[in-house]
Amino acid sequence: MSEIKLSAGWQNHLQSELERAYMQQLCAMLQQQSEQGETILPPASQRFNALNATPLESVKVVILGQDPYPTPGHAHGLCFSVLPSVKPLPKSLNNINQELLDDLGIDNRHSGFLQPWAEQGVLLLNSVLSVQAGKANSHQGQGWERFTDKIIELVNQHCEHCVFILWGNYAQKKGAKIDAQRHLVIKTAHPSPLSAYRGFFGSKPFSQSNQYLQQHGKTPINWQLPLAQAQQPLPLHPVDASQSQQ
Repeated sequence: MSEIKLSAGWQNHLQSELERAYMQQLCAMLQQQSEQGETILPPASQRFNALNATPLESVKVVILGQDPYPTPGHAHGLCFSVLPSVKPLPKSLNNINQELLDDLGIDNRHSGFLQPWAEQGVLLLNSVLSVQAGKANSHQGQGWERFTDKIIELVNQHCEHCVFILWGNYAQKKGAKIDAQRHLVIKTAHPSPLSAYRGFFGSKPFSQSNQYLQQHGKTPINWQLPLAQAQQPLPLHPVDASQSQQ
C-alpha cells in the first residue's frame, strides 16, 4: 500500500496509515484473492478514485456509502456512482435522482456517473473500498473501515464548514464523531427502496447543502450531470443491474 500515490493533501496525512500493519495485511489479502482468480472491484486503478477526484483541501460535502457495487462494470471508486453506460440505474441511485428532482428540480435520471460531483468537492466515500465480484460485503471487516474512519477524521479536523450527508444507520454510526458545531451533519433514512419512504424522500439534502455552503462563503455544488455522459461507450464487462442495491 505504501506505493499508492494520492494528491498532496491526502498523501501527507495518509502515508503513515498506508504503511501500518493492518493495511499491509489488507493488501496481501487482495493480492492473494486476485492470484486465486477472484475478480476484485473496482479495478486497482480506480480503488482510490474518491480521494484522487476530491483533494482534501477541496472537500465541501461528504457522502458516505457502504461498499462498492459487486457487479462488474458498475463500480469505479465513488459511492453510489456507476459508470456512464450503466442502465438501468441501481435502485438507490434512482431514488437519489428522484429526491434531487423534487428538491431542486434537477433531472439526472439519464445518468448515474457522479464524477462531476466529486470534481466539485463532493467526497463520495465508501466505508469499504473493494469487493469480490458478485459477493456483496465480501471485504467488510478486513481493514478498510479503519482506513476510511481516518479519512473522515481528517476532513473533520482539517476542513472548515463541510456538509456530511449520512444516509442510513450504517453511515450515521460511522460519522458519529463528526463535530456538528463545526460542520453541517444531515442524517436521514437510506435511499434504498426498503427505507426511502421512511425519511429520505422529502429530506432535501441537496438544497440544504448548497444553502449551508453559500452561508459560509463557498461556491454551491452544481448537482446537474451532463447529458453527454449517456453517449459514452459501454464498459468491457457485462452489466447486471439486479445485483446493485447500494
